[in-house]
Amino acid sequence: MSVLMEFAMFPTDKGGSVSEYVSKVIDMIRTEANSYKLTAMGTIVETNSFVEALEILQKAHDILEPVSERIYSSVKFDVRKGKNNRLEGKIKSVEEKIGEVKK
Repeated sequence: MSVLMEFAMFPTDKGGSVSEYVSKVIDMIRTEANSYKLTAMGTIVETNSFVEALEILQKAHDILEPVSERIYSSVKFDVRKGKNNRLEGKIKSVEEKIGEVKK
């Protein structure tokens, strides 16, 4: 099974730049997720189960909760049985049809 989870989570009460706090979440993701991709608007992680994805969300919240009175979160899931390595595979599938996507 492949669970792709795209999410953004950050404190809303720390001013205009929150990279200090987001970087702590990304550091955790580096050790917890099978693979991940940081984007300008959030992070995509791939796990082997829905429970693993939810555990990453909980750990992200646990990192931010002590330092903030208000945390913003948005989350999307794509769960597919019988597949893996979809974080890269979905991009390759598009590139096979139209050529390299500008990165």
